[in-house]
Amino acid sequence: MGQFEGKVALITGAARGIGYACAEKFAEGGADIALCDMDADAAAQAASTLAKDFGVRAIGVGCDVTDEKQVDALFQQVQEALGRLDILVNNAGVTRDNLLFKMSVNDWDTVMGVHLRGTFLCTRAAQKYMVEQRSGKIVNLSSTSALGNRGQANYSSAKAGLQAFTRTAAIELGPFNINVNAVAPGFVDTEMTRKTAERRGIDPEEYKLMRAKNIPLGRVGVPRDIANVIAFLCSEDAAFVSGQIIYVKGGPETLR
Repeated sequence: MGQFEGKVALITGAARGIGYACAEKFAEGGADIALCDMDADAAAQAASTLAKDFGVRAIGVGCDVTDEKQVDALFQQVQEALGRLDILVNNAGVTRDNLLFKMSVNDWDTVMGVHLRGTFLCTRAAQKYMVEQRSGKIVNLSSTSALGNRGQANYSSAKAGLQAFTRTAAIELGPFNINVNAVAPGFVDTEMTRKTAERRGIDPEEYKLMRAKNIPLGRVGVPRDIANVIAFLCSEDAAFVSGQIIYVKGGPETLR
């Protein structure tokens, strides 16, 4: 029997990258899966793949997590299709990198909207079901950029805000046996980071090698590295872990 059998997990931004790796990890453990993504077709295809590969129930739903009505409809659909909600992973994210003097208000608002407003709306919707059943696991995706990163005033601020949101939600929801934690990845090889390299005019493979030089383990992360930690936080092994920010970045950065 898988460790997540009988559970239902909802992951936002789940059609690819870290989100899909999380969905796959939970499906391996026997959970039924709801995948949310702006790309409805990609979410549906990903759900079909999980159902075929792991024999679980899986649905893919198109949703803009910044839209309150769409979020409420998403959670209602999950409840109707899968019957319950045990795990929420707030993974949906975007970047609009630029130096402060070049950053537009729209770029600021877009990043804040997806990361902070989206996580708030999804968490608020999820807790209604989790409070009623008096159990649940919520994991938010922060980032090492929360510590500050050149060209990412919007992203860094949003990811730092998610850490405060995580601690506050853990305090408020703890009495209902709901664990809320955050994972802060370092550099992970995803479609998003490859596009970042391309915008800078750097070959993505060269970019990975360059970033790996400052990581003690000598390599960049892959989505499964992050999914493994998230799965632990959503397991019963982490039943007494809440309000924590777990950095997953291959060790303290070095300047070697």
